[in-house]
Amino acid sequence: MLKVTLRNGETTEKLLQRFKRSVSKEGILKEIKKRGHFEKPSEGRRRRAREQEKLLRKKARKKAMKDARKRARRRT
Repeated sequence: MLKVTLRNGETTEKLLQRFKRSVSKEGILKEIKKRGHFEKPSEGRRRRAREQEKLLRKKARKKAMKDARKRARRRT
């Protein structure tokens, strides 16, 4: 259960902003949307495969950028 307490001198807008940030950080909204409708097992497998591919592309992109920075440092 997520709990956010009001700090001294904090406005309700800031409190609400902090609450929204912590909710998104915890992935609560994502979980609610996921459980909002029935997902067939085959759809779940496809979704997980797409997420895995996305993660691998992101890691490859990060590695390529890191390698490019290394090569740039060696030249100087």
